[in-house]
Amino acid sequence: MQTLLFTLGLVLFLIGLLTGFAGPVLKNPRMALSSHLEAVLNGMFLVLLGLLWPHLHLPHAWQVTVVVLVAYAAYANWLATLLAAAWGAGHRLAPIATGSHQASAAKEGVVTFLFLSLAAAIVAGVVVIIVGL
Repeated sequence: MQTLLFTLGLVLFLIGLLTGFAGPVLKNPRMALSSHLEAVLNGMFLVLLGLLWPHLHLPHAWQVTVVVLVAYAAYANWLATLLAAAWGAGHRLAPIATGSHQASAAKEGVVTFLFLSLAAAIVAGVVVIIVGL
């Protein structure tokens, strides 16, 4: 699990660096900056969790659950903000970064679903991590 977390974290960190180059060409550059930062920071979080992994005392099924939850949350956060940047979406849950941009109801729905689901996943994952310490 530790190597998997390192790999997932470093790949997401790299994706975040590359996302930084796309910012100026997307519909909402401010949200693109959010996407860049989310990927870089969540990538570092996954690597940090990999370093913390030997100190967790959880049954194997819970270890798998934690990795799935935090990896989903980390990658969904990058994807949600990237889609919001490309589509001009995210007005409901990220009004400051969205500004005056607004997308179709379907696009807003996708971004909203990703934001809400990743929030639940990361909170649940972190709670299990704390219990496992």
